This record gives sequence, structure tokens and C-alpha cells, in this order.
Amino acid sequence: MHLETQNERMSENTLIDKLEGLTLRFKEVGTLITDPAVIADMKRFVKLTKEYRDLEKIVKAQDEYKTLLSHIEEARMILESEEDADLKEMAKEELDNCQSKLPALEEKIKLLLVPADPQDGKNAIVEIRGGTGGDEAAIFAGDLFRMYCKYCETKGWKVEVTSFSDGTIGGYKEIIFTISGDSVYGTMKYESGVHRVQRVPVTETQGRVHTSAASVAVLPEAEEFDVEINEKDIRTDIFCASGHGGQSVNTTYSAIRLVHIPTGITVQCQDEKSQIKNKAKAMVELRSRIYNMEYQKYLDEIASKRKTMVSTGDRSAKIRTYNYPQGRITDHRINYTIYNLSAFMDGDIQDCIDHLIVAENAERLKESEL
Repeated sequence: MHLETQNERMSENTLIDKLEGLTLRFKEVGTLITDPAVIADMKRFVKLTKEYRDLEKIVKAQDEYKTLLSHIEEARMILESEEDADLKEMAKEELDNCQSKLPALEEKIKLLLVPADPQDGKNAIVEIRGGTGGDEAAIFAGDLFRMYCKYCETKGWKVEVTSFSDGTIGGYKEIIFTISGDSVYGTMKYESGVHRVQRVPVTETQGRVHTSAASVAVLPEAEEFDVEINEKDIRTDIFCASGHGGQSVNTTYSAIRLVHIPTGITVQCQDEKSQIKNKAKAMVELRSRIYNMEYQKYLDEIASKRKTMVSTGDRSAKIRTYNYPQGRITDHRINYTIYNLSAFMDGDIQDCIDHLIVAENAERLKESEL
């Protein structure tokens, strides 16, 4: 047997050994999530269900990997023992085909074995704030909100506005909204940071291009059992809603402001006509912001280990420029430039996010090998 073949098989056996242990854990978790005692403990049940879904992906990849190795072994045996030229030719084609698929599958499995961000499967709370540029920055913040709404439509995700502050001539000085769906945070987290726009503002009379900016913050939505909040630590203010909302605006005290006294975190919600519904939404955001204080430490730790930072949650980092005169979008984290600005602003942002995911996966794999 050639030394190269021996090394290949040693590598294959090492990977299979790792996968076998996870398969046993998959079966164990599958049994646990049917246990009435576990189902009664909601926090544990949710955690185990998430683990089961993650392990299921690995087990499926393992089955695919074993099948591929089996086909390779069968083809090799035919080539070594069979004398029929036609069978040998077929075996050679099968071997080449299977071996060409092997590296990509091994890379996929290695990536699945790297611990993922435990928050990726959560919903997200997104905050967009107009920054440098005054009225134009507020208009741009509104453009970004529309872009994300269009994108969420294509993903089948639900968008709910929590609170907003209108811009003077359009857009938003600030808008906060929740996105609900499958693995929202794991996708939207790449949008955190400063977005710059270069274009002629509607207020510009001489046709000069200005540069404005808006910051985007994306937080994982905390589950009720992720954070315990003492009601005595919350001050509740009730006031009239303002802005969009129909006849009830400025006539009923339905808007809610919550202040978490120990941290000073303040949130408010005026989207619903019901005071009770507004308070429920505000509590979700408050819980998530308190939770995010600890989660940010985790992100900072990861960022300190990486030479490049694809997703750090840092809203002060300049991540993307939208150049209208040239119809160009540039993502500065991965030096990725595309010339379909109109479609991009209509929500066609998946290709850019896919490139960011690939870049971060490469970083994660490199970390796991150190």
C-alpha cells in the first residue's frame, strides 16, 4: 500500500472516531428529549432540542461520509483484484468521482465539528440610527430599514417595529425592530456596524455628493429563561404614542418606557395600541439588551483572537459603503465589491452575506487547527 494511501486512511479514521462519539451523544439526546421530566424543565428541554438539531446535521454528514468511503474502498478492491477491463474502467471512474467529492465533504464535516455561536439560532433585535449627515443620515437609515424588510420577505421572516423616531424630512433618526424566523441572528449579525452612503442628498441644491452614515446594531433576542429580571428593578413610564399609528396616536396612554435601574438600560415600545402588548414587547427588548452586555464580552474575546473581524457586533466599525454615483457597494471587511446597488437596496443582499459567512467559517476552521 502506498504511503499516501496510508495517510489518507489514517486521516479518515481520525475523523470517523470523532464522529462516532457525537453519534452516541445524538442518540442519548434523542432519548432525553422524550423524557417527561426533561420536557417539564423548559430551559433544559430547549437547550437539548437545539443540541439535537445541531447533532442531526453532523450525523447526516457522517452517513454521507461513510457511504462515500465505502464506495471508494469497493472501487479500490475491484482495481486490485479484477481482471475484466470494462469493470476496471467503471471502478476507476467511480473512484475518481468519489475522491473528487471527498475533500469538500471533509471540509463540511470539520466545520460542523467547530462549535458554532450558540446565539445563531435566535431571533434578532435590530436598531438603526442615523449618524453623521443630519437629515440625509435619517433618510439613509430609512433606506436600510426598507432594505432589511425586503430581504426578510424573501426569507419568510417576520418584522415587528418596537419603537421609532421620525426624521425631519423622512426616514428615521432611530428605528428598532424585531426579526423572527429560522436562524435570524446567525444571518443578520453580519450587518452590525457603520454603513456609509455617498450620494447627492435631496436637500443639496448644487448637486454635490455628500457622505452620510447610519449605524446598525444586531442583538440576539434573549429567551425568557436566559435572563432573570427582578420587577422591583424596573421603572415603568406610560405615555402617549407619537408618529405613525392612526387615530389612537396622542390620544391614549398606550406607549411604554421601561428603565432597568441597576444598569440604566432604557427601552420603549409604542407600536401596539394595547399598553399590555407594548409592555410585553418592551420586556423582550430589555431582556435582550441586558443579555447582550454579557454576550458582547464573548464577541470581544473572539475578536481579540482574530486578525480579521467579520462579525463582532461592534456598531462603531465601518463595514460597508453604498456609492450611488457609481452604483457600487463595498464591504470593507472582506474587500468585496459589487455593482448592483439598486437590487441590493431592494433586499438582494444574500450574496454579500454568503461571502461574509464563508470568510468567517475560514476563520473558525483556522482557529480550530491552532
